[in-house]
Amino acid sequence: MKQFIILLFALIDGAMAQQILPLTTDKTTSLIFPFAIKHVDRGTKDILVQPVKEDEKVLLVKAAARQFSETNLSVVTADGTVYTFTVCYEEKPVKFQFHLPPSEKATVASYANSILNNKGKRLIRSEHYGVSVQLAGIYVRDNVMYYQLLIKNRGPLDFDIDLLQFTINDRISARRTARQEKVLVPLYIAGKKDKVEAYRFTVLVVALDKFTIPDAKFLTIRILEKNGGRHFNLKISNHLLMKAVLLPALN
Repeated sequence: MKQFIILLFALIDGAMAQQILPLTTDKTTSLIFPFAIKHVDRGTKDILVQPVKEDEKVLLVKAAARQFSETNLSVVTADGTVYTFTVCYEEKPVKFQFHLPPSEKATVASYANSILNNKGKRLIRSEHYGVSVQLAGIYVRDNVMYYQLLIKNRGPLDFDIDLLQFTINDRISARRTARQEKVLVPLYIAGKKDKVEAYRFTVLVVALDKFTIPDAKFLTIRILEKNGGRHFNLKISNHLLMKAVLLPALN
């Protein structure tokens, strides 16, 4: 877990709940965001805004006039989250510093991108014609599980990924009954997921809602090659899910 380092943040869409921001003319209020500020929009010129050169996550705001009409302020950060504020005048605000939390989607993206750099280990591995797919780690935080996949291409032909899919499947039964398959929709996928170039490798991290598997079922990680025959089906039991590594909280 020492290798758990936050290095990258993905661009995603999101929105934070609107909150009240009281401002006055003779004191400055600091807005501190979890990611760099990319865009600021003022409802009216009654609000003064100033980015901080030394820290691109901080925005200084102040009232330009007394008793101005209620207006709004919108801030877009590097992770794609939109923070909106209802701004009003207040003669003596009680708070002059606001630490804005990351959105839920931004948190998932942060965890997923961080796991890309984990060393991992071999949990399950399959190889076809010079391409190997390895489940290198399963992690969990709150209600999200993260699956780390290592794909190595030792051959001269690029491995173009046509499908990356997680499904819950019935185990093989002696009876001739219809087999059920449930497709799981990823919350987020980190890493290059379209191609593994010749003699190279890629790491993917797929975030899914937390779940466990009934005894009569198993999890399948399916990776299919576009216009090719190098296809992979990694089967994971509930026993392996129970070994998921608990991730530390993001501070």
